[in-house]
Amino acid sequence: MGRGRVRRKLMDSVFSPGASAAEPETMAKPAQGARFRGSIHDHPDFDPGQDAEALYTAMKGFGSDKEAILDLITSRSNRQRQEICQSYKSLYGKDLIADLKYELTGKFERLIVGLMRPLAYCDAKEIKDAISGIGTDEKCLIEILASRTNEQMHQLVAAYKDAYEQDLESDVIGDTSGHFQKMLVVLLQGTREEDDVVSEDLVQQDVQDLYEAGELKWGTDEAQFIYILGNRSKQHLRLVFDEYLKTTGKPIEASIRGELSGDFEKLMLAVVKCVRSTPEYFAERLFKAMKGLGTRDNTLIRIMVTRSELDMLDIREIFRTKYEKSLYSMIKNDTSGEYKKALLKLCGGDDE
Repeated sequence: MGRGRVRRKLMDSVFSPGASAAEPETMAKPAQGARFRGSIHDHPDFDPGQDAEALYTAMKGFGSDKEAILDLITSRSNRQRQEICQSYKSLYGKDLIADLKYELTGKFERLIVGLMRPLAYCDAKEIKDAISGIGTDEKCLIEILASRTNEQMHQLVAAYKDAYEQDLESDVIGDTSGHFQKMLVVLLQGTREEDDVVSEDLVQQDVQDLYEAGELKWGTDEAQFIYILGNRSKQHLRLVFDEYLKTTGKPIEASIRGELSGDFEKLMLAVVKCVRSTPEYFAERLFKAMKGLGTRDNTLIRIMVTRSELDMLDIREIFRTKYEKSLYSMIKNDTSGEYKKALLKLCGGDDE
C-alpha cells in the first residue's frame, strides 16, 4: 500500500487533534465575547475514559446498542469527542471511528462518524468526496466555501493537507474552471477583510464599480464582482448592498442573476446570502434538503453536524419564521430510526 493510500485510510479512521497543525476543534468555539448559539455544548462532569468504556460496551458482542451510542455522542461537544477517541485508543488500542464504521451502517453511520471528526476534517472529507471520481458536487463546494470564516478556511486548508498530503487549492483548480474556479480560489485564501470600520467613500465606489461592471456594461466584468464580493468585509458589503438597491433600484441578487450564469452565479448568490445572514442561508439549505420527494441526506447531515455548535439556535429560529414550521418537526416527519433520533438531538428542541 502506498503512502497516499495509507493517509486516505487514516482519514476514514480518527484524527487526533493533538497531532494536527490545524487544531480544528477550535472551529466549534464561538468567538471571544460572542453569545453561544449552538444546540450542543460541553457535557458537565465529563469523563472521557468512562465514555470510552461505555462506547466499547455498547459495541461489544453480537449487534450493538445504537441508542446508547447516539445518546452519548450527541450529548458531547466536538472537543470532548476528540478526548473520547484518544481515551478509547489508550484503553483498547483501537480507533473508535473504525469501530463505529464497522458496527453502524448507512445514513446513521455517516452522521455519527461525521460527529466524531474534528470539524475542519469533516469539511475536508466533504470537499474531497465532492471532487473525487467522475463529476463534481458543486453544491457542496459552494455551501462550504461560501459560508466559512477566515479562521475556519485556514483550518480547512491545513486539515486537507494533513489528511491527504495534497494542496486543496490545487485540487479545486484541477476540478473546476472559469470564473467559478477563480472565485473559489479567492475564498480559499481566507483573507476577507474583517474591519468593522466602514468607509462611506469606498462603499459608494464599490457600488459604482459593480454597476459599471454589470448593468452599464455590454457583457460583464466578472473580475470586479469576484474582487469586491470575495474580499470586502461583511459589514462593508451589507452597506454596499443597501446602497446598490438605492442607487440602481435593483437588489444585488437581481443583477447577479441577470449578469452571471451557471455555478458561478449560484456561488455568488450563496456568498451574498451568507453576507446577509449565514444562519438564514443554512435554514434555506435545510428546507430545500427535505422538501418534496426524497431527502438530500448528505446535505442534511453535513449542516446538522457542522452547525450544531455554532448557530443552530439561530437557524432554528429563522427556519420557523420563514417556513412556518419548526426544523424539528420537519426532520421528524422526513427521517426515521436512529438516524432521526440523532438528528433531533442535534436540532436540540422544537420551536413550534
